[in-house]
Amino acid sequence: MDLSLERPEGYLFIRRVGERSITVVDRELTASFLLAPDRVVEAWPVDDVAALDGDAGEAVRALEPEVVLLGTGSRQRFPSAAFMAGFLRLGIGIEVMDNAAAARTYDLLAGEGRRVVAAFILPLAVPER
Repeated sequence: MDLSLERPEGYLFIRRVGERSITVVDRELTASFLLAPDRVVEAWPVDDVAALDGDAGEAVRALEPEVVLLGTGSRQRFPSAAFMAGFLRLGIGIEVMDNAAAARTYDLLAGEGRRVVAAFILPLAVPER
């Protein structure tokens, strides 16, 4: 049996998800970010689900998704109903899951050519003592 490495072509994909970082293609990101098949928006200013507000939602909607995957860290945590409603009123689907599940789902949907945006919340780095 022959094995060969195939890298997805035509979209940004997630290679690895860790507790405090996510690797997109070959770049490790350690701060919250937005990911669309054609771009990464780094330094999304959200470090906790409770910090999700209208401005955070607008940054996601600006990428014109048909569906949003909200990765809320190492476990699933739901944002406010008002935050979710901001997407649903515009006909944009939104799913909330932990970062690992959001990454798997993003790779699948992006590979199918869907207009998906994943919004990943990563905790702030804890300074070493």
